[in-house]
Amino acid sequence: MKQRTKGIIVAAFFAVILVTSTVTLALNSGPMQNPEAKLTITGTPEDHFPDLRREQFCQSSEAKSNAYVIEYKIPTKCTMPLAVTVDEAGNVWFAQTTTGMVAKFDPLSKKFTEYENPEWTEMTRTMVWGMDYSNGNVWFTDDAHNAIWRFSTQDGTYHPIGFPPSTESLPQHLKIRNNHVVVNDFYGGKISFLDLNQNRTYLNVPSPIAGSFTGGFDFDSKGSVWYTNWMLRQGGALVKFDYAQFSGLSTIPDNSTSLQYSDVFNLPPDLGTPVGLAIDKSDNVWIADTSSSSFFKFDPVLQKFTKYMTSDAIPETYGNRTGVIKTPVTGPYWIQTDGDKIVFNEQIGNAIAVFDTITESLVEYHVPSKNPNWADCGGNKDCGIAQVFGFKAAGDKVWFTEWVENNIGVVDLTKPLPVELSVSQTTLKIPRGQSAQVEVNLSTTSSADISSKTSSVFGDVTVDLMPQSVVAGATKIIPVLITADESALPDTYKILISARTTDVTVSQYITVIVTQ
Repeated sequence: MKQRTKGIIVAAFFAVILVTSTVTLALNSGPMQNPEAKLTITGTPEDHFPDLRREQFCQSSEAKSNAYVIEYKIPTKCTMPLAVTVDEAGNVWFAQTTTGMVAKFDPLSKKFTEYENPEWTEMTRTMVWGMDYSNGNVWFTDDAHNAIWRFSTQDGTYHPIGFPPSTESLPQHLKIRNNHVVVNDFYGGKISFLDLNQNRTYLNVPSPIAGSFTGGFDFDSKGSVWYTNWMLRQGGALVKFDYAQFSGLSTIPDNSTSLQYSDVFNLPPDLGTPVGLAIDKSDNVWIADTSSSSFFKFDPVLQKFTKYMTSDAIPETYGNRTGVIKTPVTGPYWIQTDGDKIVFNEQIGNAIAVFDTITESLVEYHVPSKNPNWADCGGNKDCGIAQVFGFKAAGDKVWFTEWVENNIGVVDLTKPLPVELSVSQTTLKIPRGQSAQVEVNLSTTSSADISSKTSSVFGDVTVDLMPQSVVAGATKIIPVLITADESALPDTYKILISARTTDVTVSQYITVIVTQ
């Protein structure tokens, strides 16, 4: 695999769950691999792709907006923006896949500034998955050069730092913490700590599972780093590494013995692709499952996982013209905590989701741009996904990038929602073989479609709520019957009641505890 295309193929590795043939064909039909493809030289990053692939990777439409989301078109064509962060002044910084440049967007002036990278190799493409801001510097990962970079926002200079090599590495997400740059090596199976005070030396914490991927990571209140090790559809582990104890040793052991400071917890069998990970202020660990429509909470005290679901994918995101997609998913990808809220991107669902950990409510903001070349759309142009990979929650805004539409966008969390949805009881105890009824109270200013979902995989818990539509201005009370099957396993399940409008989906979770 060529180094310059490795990162883009990794992006497809997850998108492939949706449209295998389309992605594989697209990413293996570049101008160097298909000499018969017409390539019109433009002097822009569009030259990375033959003419017939430019709509797929560069953009399919102009920037769009809806009631909650505003998009902005990046001045340079086909930059394929990815990682994004926000500084203390509110400026938005993001990385460009095809140029190696960092760019700034000023939300007040609505102006972009793109900073040339003189050290970038011409026509190199890279996946900049990770970015963080600290003390006037923007740090970001670079898969193509196996490096991390420091960009000075004061003088616009770039400084690359080599990443510790392994058989094959992919520096992915990145966080700045206590004078350390912390990076997960997706392919290399390790977490790397770059000490900025000691000659930029690395400490590498290896994977407890040989040959596994190392996914997202975060720190708890005691300084331990949590991360995932997993193999596609073969299970994996959630790892807690006591970095505070480890770093306090008078003599630092070598990397191979550092695992003695780790605790390992088996992941649930239905958590297939644990990519994003974040820790809330109560030290609960939240994990996004990219190959499904689910995300999970791990309670470190009870050592228990709880499964949550998103609402169903919107048909316009996957199209299904051929009928081959039997179970469309939303694909929660990366995840971030922000106060009492959990924010994650639904990469395949084309949405930004905000989950309130106190009320256990979920709001999914639909991204208006859709690229039909990434779904089973046929000739429908209002179909597809914009490949929202990068996002950053900052106060009452969530900034994000659209990898194949050349846009950045922002969700305004202050705008009133078109639906008020509540339930009469949010927690139920139901003995096996019995039922309980709750009432859903609904008030809308827009027409909405009502539906339900359950986290039960084998029908242990069922919901009697027929999908229905409610007109704008309606106030309605909807009875919902929840039943625990006679053979249901005693456990805790989640029920999701959703109201979907054109621009947003508002949902409420109900906790169902099945007893003997």
